Amino acid sequence: MKHVIAAVAVAAGAHAACGDSITIVAHRDNTLYESAAGALSNGQGAHVFAGTTRLGEVRRAVLRFDLGGIPAGSTIESARLVLTMDRTGTPGAGFALHRLLADWGEGASNAGDPGGLGAAAAPGDATWLHRSFSDVFWTIAGGDFAAAPSASASVGALGPVQWGPAVAMTLDTQAWLDNPAQNHGWLVKAADESLANAKRFHSRESILADGWPRLIVEFTPPPPCPGQGPGACAPADWNEDGVVDFNDLLEFLNAFNAADPCADLNADGVVDFNDFLGYLNLFNLGC
Repeated sequence: MKHVIAAVAVAAGAHAACGDSITIVAHRDNTLYESAAGALSNGQGAHVFAGTTRLGEVRRAVLRFDLGGIPAGSTIESARLVLTMDRTGTPGAGFALHRLLADWGEGASNAGDPGGLGAAAAPGDATWLHRSFSDVFWTIAGGDFAAAPSASASVGALGPVQWGPAVAMTLDTQAWLDNPAQNHGWLVKAADESLANAKRFHSRESILADGWPRLIVEFTPPPPCPGQGPGACAPADWNEDGVVDFNDLLEFLNAFNAADPCADLNADGVVDFNDFLGYLNLFNLGC
């Protein structure tokens, strides 16, 4: 899948203290084109846009990244976003990254090249008025997003532009990892939308793989679950003394009550009676 373009790897050099690193390509991106009718989008287009055109029309890019490649329970050390700007006819300007507060869609619309005018929105598309065209709306036209920016960057010359690492971006990413249902991604907008400053960036549909929107995350994985150390004879050997016995059962029950993911023996995302039965099977069989 192109969504992850770098496997998890131990970071080297200056990043060694941070643990592991992963580079993730946006799995969803789109452009909100200012429109009273909310009928424009670019879900499958090769570009996303942000800023204000010379005609005074505002563009805002929305991007979401799937954090499934980061182990649950990890500590996010830093996060940075890289977009590649490939077209501009206006002066350099500041662009802010804002955490989105609601889910949104990417439909089949495609504005082609150059794409700045948008295309007719397709079912499921995000537009200036819609989170999902044509019947799910933003609370506020132009997108629902946190007022305070998570990061800012100056966008001037063609090529890669980086937002972060920034404390707020790290906090956003940690919150999304811990609560995936709250991961709605970021919105990119010009800091001053009263000026002509529109920019075009490669989207995840671009033929230029090097230009795909990417999130680089440094993180420290959680410690291994009990029963996975060198002294353990089975996942149920929580105290890793080489035997699954009553002491392990007591520790398992404590984790069961606390909904500890380490007690999710069948890895179905919930600690329940099925895990308890699985534990008992291991207990009865021993090591």
